[in-house]
Amino acid sequence: MIGVISGTILLHRTGVSEDLTERIVENEFGKTLVLTSDTIAYIPRHGNNPKNYNLPHLINHQANMQALKDLGVREVIGINSTGSLKENLQPGMLVVPDDFIMLSGGPTIFEKEATHITPSISETVRTKWIEAADDCSIDIIDEGIYWQTQGPRFETRAEIRLMTQFADLVGMTMASEAIIANEIGLPYASLCSVDNYAHGLIDKELTMDEIVYYARENTEAIKTIVTRYIERMGT
Repeated sequence: MIGVISGTILLHRTGVSEDLTERIVENEFGKTLVLTSDTIAYIPRHGNNPKNYNLPHLINHQANMQALKDLGVREVIGINSTGSLKENLQPGMLVVPDDFIMLSGGPTIFEKEATHITPSISETVRTKWIEAADDCSIDIIDEGIYWQTQGPRFETRAEIRLMTQFADLVGMTMASEAIIANEIGLPYASLCSVDNYAHGLIDKELTMDEIVYYARENTEAIKTIVTRYIERMGT
């Protein structure tokens, strides 16, 4: 079984939920909504109701990853919406990051233990993303640095100027997922949808309408790659 975590657009724009059974999985970290089949355990990280959106800083990453592990998942793929920190990374592109920055430290399952991990993105899962996209003849960028902010607000122009010196993408969820996946022992890597230029990168106001537009534009390509990724798991 493979774990899949994404936002609500993939869930509602592709009908992916039609063949999945909804269930609540409870563990020591909390409750998680998971949609399952024989091969997939799917978590909509912001909930399954677009009108009741679970904000990025309120997501229970510990409960989500533990739920996937308890269900027998052996690896996790994330689909994450991002802002571009480079003018040559245009909205509509897809990126498989190879590292991340999260200066706030991020969530942890080790609240009372003196345990330290060296977080990373799984190179094995990254390679599978890249190979699945290649099989589908869909262009992706096969490396990049993801900078995670806490959210839910967007970043200031000054913050973005700092980030552009060290990273390629900015978002609010991927690093947290990678950290908890590492702590729990689940290989994890993400396919990032570039849905907008970060605030101030170009001379154009950043709006939610623009972000949603490009997220929807990328949905079909992402669905195709995810489908191929899962097919390759069975070969």
